[in-house]
Amino acid sequence: MTAYDAVVFDNDGVLVELTPMDVLRSAVRDAFADVGVTDPDPQLVELAADHEDLAALETVETEHGVALDAFWEARERRAIEHQQALVRDGDKPAYDDLHRITELDAALGVVSNNQQATVDTVVDHYDLREAVGTVYGREPTVAGARRRKPDTHYLDRALADLDTTDALYVGDSETDVLTAQRAGIDAVFLRRPHRADLNLSVTPTDEFDSLDALVDHLTGR
Repeated sequence: MTAYDAVVFDNDGVLVELTPMDVLRSAVRDAFADVGVTDPDPQLVELAADHEDLAALETVETEHGVALDAFWEARERRAIEHQQALVRDGDKPAYDDLHRITELDAALGVVSNNQQATVDTVVDHYDLREAVGTVYGREPTVAGARRRKPDTHYLDRALADLDTTDALYVGDSETDVLTAQRAGIDAVFLRRPHRADLNLSVTPTDEFDSLDALVDHLTGR
């Protein structure tokens, strides 16, 4: 029996493979074109593809005369389009052990820093909708991006939906572990091959190299 009332999963790098950065850069260049910028600053392209530093992106207004909110909405729309196409075309595949999560005797959820529409596409394309009780990605706005993990906003909403605080969050980054800790729940670090050499500065509750290993552990196999 699963030792938690609920198990919530990150999406990218946990359920499905990461989106290649070249795809996100292409989405950003398309977004700049949408707002009338044909030759964007390469540094801004990189920042917007990585989206880690929204404050630095505010220079789109001074350098290109475009309000951050307007650019970001275009960026999100294009990123959603590009990633949905990847999923449909089989270029953002699920991991082979994805459907092992349905063996867990617990409520399931997904909380991702990716956009809600992108995560919904993954959940529907890989036939997880019936198994997963709640799904949260970020809203495609600057405000939504500012609530991304390690802010607990979306994870808190998922836990409320599942009506539990006795939950486990499964992610593939330090940010995921930190988010779970801030939300007051246990965290599993999933050390997929793309995280094989990552040295953590936070301590998860547990660590596994696959969903197979995680599910076997939680079900006592």
